[in-house]
This record gives sequence, structure tokens and C-alpha cells, in this order.
Amino acid sequence: MKYETLSERLDERSFRLCLASDALALGRGGISRVARAAGVSRTTIHAGLRELRAPAPSTWPEGAPDKGKRRVRRPGGGRRSLAEKDDTLLEDLNALLDPITRGDPMSPLRWTCKSTTKLAAQLRAGGHEVSQATVWRLLDELGYSMQSNRKTREGSDHPDRDAQFGFINATAEEFLAGGWPVISVDTKKKELIGPFKNAGREWHRKGAPVAVNMHDFPDPALGKAIPYGVYDIARNEGWVSVGISHDTAQFAVEAIRQWWLRMGRGAYPAAPEILITADGGGSSGARVRLWKAELQYLADEMGLRLHVRHFPPGTSKWNRVEHRLFCHITENWRGRPLISRMVVVEHIAATRTAQGLAVHAELDEATYETGKQVTDEEMNSLAIERCDFHGEWNYSLSPRSDPAP
Repeated sequence: MKYETLSERLDERSFRLCLASDALALGRGGISRVARAAGVSRTTIHAGLRELRAPAPSTWPEGAPDKGKRRVRRPGGGRRSLAEKDDTLLEDLNALLDPITRGDPMSPLRWTCKSTTKLAAQLRAGGHEVSQATVWRLLDELGYSMQSNRKTREGSDHPDRDAQFGFINATAEEFLAGGWPVISVDTKKKELIGPFKNAGREWHRKGAPVAVNMHDFPDPALGKAIPYGVYDIARNEGWVSVGISHDTAQFAVEAIRQWWLRMGRGAYPAAPEILITADGGGSSGARVRLWKAELQYLADEMGLRLHVRHFPPGTSKWNRVEHRLFCHITENWRGRPLISRMVVVEHIAATRTAQGLAVHAELDEATYETGKQVTDEEMNSLAIERCDFHGEWNYSLSPRSDPAP
């Protein structure tokens, strides 16, 4: 506190002498203690000590204009910066960092991490006398900063992307106004089961973190958990089926079936139709024949008309289940190893939010085969009605009077 107050009121030399005087008074270790307290280098305090021991001059020349602490030096005092002494330093540093050189066979850092240590080594190899600390300072002056990747690219935009969003929204508003169910469905990221590292942190006693495996090789006996979520938009409720086999269209539709039997039917006893919003790809993709066939069987079984609306390509993150259900599940189990299947189920079921989200989860131990084919004859038997606007994305399946086995 003392040094913060003085640094705003003293010039460079006076502040330096104050630091040196305190360090001298403290004795052994005083220089390091004062340097830490004031946030300055030991070199600055050593310079102050030399000035304290030298005879005090009668007059001192005026320094440079105020910039924080006023500079008070003899004319020409202080070292010139490397950028002033080395005319090509900044130009060569910029060349190493220029994004245009990425992938260029002639770029010296083509396949290396652009750390300040490696940048300094490359500059020294080019004849510049520069340290890692100087490179860091120069990068800051040039406007560079340490940054991670950011997920902002959605892929190629479909010309009817916004129109499809509007179509989905209009249908959802119509269903919600009528008190009919609108659900958002998708598969969450597969999770390793066992003592494996899970991203995030939670509170533990100091020095006692939870020990997990060094390598993330799947346990042959436990495998992976495959959570498939069904989010009820109107009621802010979620159902998650945790599969242990494969993420197939049969598995996806079975999750919807379980949601209806365990939650939806009681909440919407008079609903004649259900609106399902889903991604354009994956197990519930717009081009997956098995998805449509299984939905037809579900419509026959429940006696309900199922309306499906797919999001355009590259826009899966707009699906409500992603940011209304899955993100909260991830937050709930952050930093905790998912050591068993039941731990996964319990963490999902325990997910709650201040906005009232409630989640039910159950383990689906059935085996779902991959590569199952749907014949043209089976597709022709579906009671499917495609909308005039992008029928490949928007369609309905009605219960058949004489359903196929």
C-alpha cells in the first residue's frame, strides 16, 4: 500500500531511492522483499543503492514529459530499445507470425508451436540478439495475445437456412399455443466409463485431487455411455436414455418412446400430435431411412401423428436440447470421473437449474445393431407426408390403419 501511494506521487529517481533506503534498512533479504512488495526488479533497487552511496549532486537535469512516474535522467540516459537499435527486428518477427505463412513449406515455424522461446530462437538464428522476455514484450506491443480456438464457423450456409429457422419457429409456436408437445432431440457426446479424467474442476482438500488413469484407453468391460436427450420445451423437462451399445436410429426412437410412456403421456393426455425438432445428421438425421421407419412404428404404436423438423446443415448448435439440457449436464459432472454407468445416470438425473429444469435418466442396456437396412418396399409403406417447403427436412408420419409388423 505504501509503495502504491508513493509511486503515484514520486518521480522515477525519488521512488528508486525510497525503495533502496527501505531495502538497506531491512538488511539481509531486504532487496528481494522490497522488490516483491513494490512489483519492481532487483536491478532497480541495486541502482538506487548505488545512487544512495554516491555523493548527492547539487542539481539534476529535467527529464522527459510525464508518463506515469516522471522520468528524471541525465541527457541520453537509459538504454535504447532493441526495436530502435535493430531496424529489421519487428519486420522479421511479424513474418514469423504472419497467418499467410501457415502451411508454407518455407516457413521455419510451419510445424512448431509459436512459443516465445521458439520465436526468440528463430530470431537469434536470423542474426538478432533477442531474449524470450523481449519477444514477449514486442508481441504485446504489436497487438498479439495468447488465444485459443473459437467455435464460430458453422460450415457452408444453405440459402434457405434462415427460412428453415422461421418455418421451425412458426410450427413450434402453433403447437405450443395449442398445448401440444414440442420436443428437441439429439445425442450427447459419448463419455468414457471408468476412472478417467473429466474436464473441469471441483472443490477438494489441498493436495488431494481425485486420482484417475494416465491414459484414456476405453475399458473393454465398461465401454462408453451414449446419452440421448429428449427436451420438452414447454415444460422445461428432460429425459435422457443412457445407451451402452451403439448410437443408432432405433436407439434414438426408443428414447422418444420412453419419454412419451414415462413423462409425455401424463403431461399431454389429449395431444393428438407431437412436434420433433432434430439435427440434420447423426442417428436422427434427415437422410436416415431407419429413423423414419422407426418413427412410423412409434406413430402406429402411440396412435399419434409425428411432425419432424430438421435443422439445416451446419446448425446443430441451434438445437434447444444442446443449450437447455446438455450444457447443464456437463456442468453438473465437471471434474468428476464417471466410474460406472449408474454414476452417469445419477449425475444426469441430479441436474437442476435455477430456471426449474428437471431431468429424468435411465440406463438402456439393449443392444442396437449397426448397419441395419430399410428396403424400398418398407419405405413405400410409410404413411409419410412431406411439406411443400423442403420436404427432405420437414415431414409428418401418421398412424397407419393396418400397420406393418
